[in-house]
Amino acid sequence: MLPISFARWAFSNGSKSGFQLTRHQFSTSTTIGAGFDKLGVIGLGLMGHGIAQTAAAAAAKSGIHSSIIAYESDPSFLERGRDRITKSVEKLVSKDKLSAADADALLHKITFTTDRNALNDTDLIVEAIIENMDLKKQLYSDLGKQCKSETIFASNTSSLSITEMALASGRPEKFVGVHFFNPVQIMKLVEVIRTDHTDMAVFDKTMKWVEQIGKVGVKCRDTPGFIVNRLLVPSLMQAMLLMERGDASINDVDLSMQLGAGHP
Repeated sequence: MLPISFARWAFSNGSKSGFQLTRHQFSTSTTIGAGFDKLGVIGLGLMGHGIAQTAAAAAAKSGIHSSIIAYESDPSFLERGRDRITKSVEKLVSKDKLSAADADALLHKITFTTDRNALNDTDLIVEAIIENMDLKKQLYSDLGKQCKSETIFASNTSSLSITEMALASGRPEKFVGVHFFNPVQIMKLVEVIRTDHTDMAVFDKTMKWVEQIGKVGVKCRDTPGFIVNRLLVPSLMQAMLLMERGDASINDVDLSMQLGAGHP
């Protein structure tokens, strides 16, 4: 998440959420091949373009991926995603944070396409489409039928049920959550989510991939809000209540969290 005003963010995001705790048991491990040679990224919006760029940068540097397939169903969205990545890379070059040669190598790792069949032989697919469960379930149902049996699916959802999507895919043992934070190119954390059905070899391999692309992975069960939002949302709700009751001002809540809790 971006370093924004704690209280103002809370005041503008006031929906209430109900959480419940569940017990989990996880599927046992099987043998899974090393590494994800070919990566697919579905959705090139705010999060997806950053995931594709980050993976391409790691691939250009260390060779962890032979290619990244960046998919959008709509050509205009595809071009918008391509433009976002290109401008982000150009900005890094202009600030001498990336050489022109490395920028070219990064961009050449990505294949942009509106042909979903291009994802069929990928080893890992990271989905970052809009937060609509019906759309996600239909997508995973289709992918489960068309992709090779070894393909692992990973959703970047910040709050939707990983289990529900996993079951829709028809291959729940090969399904995880990978919740990146915005902006992906900068934020180091990734929540890696497992369900009751997730094969532990798949989970461990995904954790290793997160590290390989330069991120820090934390492990979490499939629970509402995962870790960060599970802790953050109640705090935001309390900030709203403080202001609504007139107990404290926006400015004083912000200062309290910045200076007392180390928030940005």
